[in-house]
Amino acid sequence: MSQLLHTMIRVGDLDRSITFYTDVMGMKLLRKSENAEYKYTLAFVGFGEETTGQAVIELTYNWGVDSYDLGNGFGHLAIGEEDIYARCEAITAAGGKVTRKPGPVAGGTTEIAFVEDPDGYKIELIQKKSATAALG
Repeated sequence: MSQLLHTMIRVGDLDRSITFYTDVMGMKLLRKSENAEYKYTLAFVGFGEETTGQAVIELTYNWGVDSYDLGNGFGHLAIGEEDIYARCEAITAAGGKVTRKPGPVAGGTTEIAFVEDPDGYKIELIQKKSATAALG
């Protein structure tokens, strides 16, 4: 059986990104590795261990690169939450940036919010009760 293992995003400041995903988003730093020969460091963060089937985020820091053009092909990461309203309050209190306040999608009932990480990546928070339904 196949499974989604991780999504990789490039970050401009690894420590800043690890702090955001752990302290603001509530994930755990699962592992970190450095490749001196090719000048990059990887950090894997997630809500649960990869060994339990949890998908994680691979933060890739290419030494000496402090920003990236995000382009328009990547959309967002999505995280299911029990209470997106309380989660957005906690994210704001921890210094995170909520870019779309929690509420129903336009023309629908699915409740979502959006957060932005320090590199500008969008993270959609979806109320868990409707996370597997089509938006609407």
